[in-house]
Amino acid sequence: MAPSSNEAFKAIADPTRREILRLLRRGEMTAGDLAERFDMTKPTMSHHFAVLKDADLLTSRRDGQQIWYGLNTTVVQDLMAWAMDLMRSDAAPKDPPSKTPPGEDAP
Repeated sequence: MAPSSNEAFKAIADPTRREILRLLRRGEMTAGDLAERFDMTKPTMSHHFAVLKDADLLTSRRDGQQIWYGLNTTVVQDLMAWAMDLMRSDAAPKDPPSKTPPGEDAP
């Protein structure tokens, strides 16, 4: 089951998770390397990793006892494309939606 875009937006709403994604732009990092960059407990970091994975923003692989995380660029690109489409001037509505219910005359 593919995650919803709502899950992705919820995931990136948190500044810690945005920083995790920023760090992973350069390539994979271990959970421990990422955790060292934050003043948080391991369970808190695990929660952040889980939220990002549930939103399909992270990839992970186990190598022995280490877990390596990477950025799932496909999902990030999809989110960016959606945001860019939202901001395009020709995508904006020409007229604001009417506040008058259908079938009634405006005052």
